[in-house]
Amino acid sequence: MVYYVILYSHLKQRIYVEFWNHIYEHFNPIAVDFGFISIHWYGIMYISALLTALWFAKWIIKKDNMPISELLIDNYFIWIEVGIILGARIWYILFYDPNTAYYLSEPWQIFNPFSNGEFVGIRGMSYHGAVVGAGIASYLFSRRNPGEIYRILDVVALAVPVGFVFGRIGNFLNQELVGRVTDVPWGIYVDGLLRHPSQLYEGFLEGIVIAIIMYLYRKRKKFEGALIGIYGMLYGTARFIVEFWREPDAQLGYIYGDWLTMGQIQSFIMILASIGIYFIFKFLTKVDKNNI
Repeated sequence: MVYYVILYSHLKQRIYVEFWNHIYEHFNPIAVDFGFISIHWYGIMYISALLTALWFAKWIIKKDNMPISELLIDNYFIWIEVGIILGARIWYILFYDPNTAYYLSEPWQIFNPFSNGEFVGIRGMSYHGAVVGAGIASYLFSRRNPGEIYRILDVVALAVPVGFVFGRIGNFLNQELVGRVTDVPWGIYVDGLLRHPSQLYEGFLEGIVIAIIMYLYRKRKKFEGALIGIYGMLYGTARFIVEFWREPDAQLGYIYGDWLTMGQIQSFIMILASIGIYFIFKFLTKVDKNNI
């Protein structure tokens, strides 16, 4: 009797593993198809990421009694979302898309969601570009709302990794940004090749782990604005590590040797820039206090 129970357990486990390995064959990345337009799970996850980040931002503001009004944070998120979309798309065109020259000659095509009369959405976004776009939007917002940006950026550093998890799940469901070929039992078959589910690795390491670290550290920050610099360092480090399991972009391949990718180069630059931002904000907040 014990033998049959063990055998059944092994067979059941094997069925689950087999289903997971071939999950892309059982899953449609299109959530709803209206014929003339399709709604992808990726789009749903993107909206979920934004709304979750906004909800968490408001929750942490209330929990920690931060002097930030709900209207101010709502206005800021509008600014930053525009910056994220513009930055993510334009950065991808400049550094990842093989048709950069075409888009630069016809820039109105950068955000054209149609191809040959068919709605395909906007494909190709860069997280590093989103960070740059968010940074520019934050600077412009600070010009209209002086004295508010440092604590707002601390809230952003806490909220972004929470929403980021949904973004990477969206990448996984959209069957994009796949991992490198592997033989691990939890791999996913993509076009006949078993690959690391690197999108989920990213969601865990760049999202969940960083979110926990930022939440636990938030009360120990040395000055207003410190958390955004720390977030940038943590994300850059996590992304650099996960790139070892992520397949490099086909149009770029490895930038150096058989390991260095464009994502790792930009992540390293992000780490250095975040260190600079940390000390710049430390200096600026000290100057502001002395001028009060």
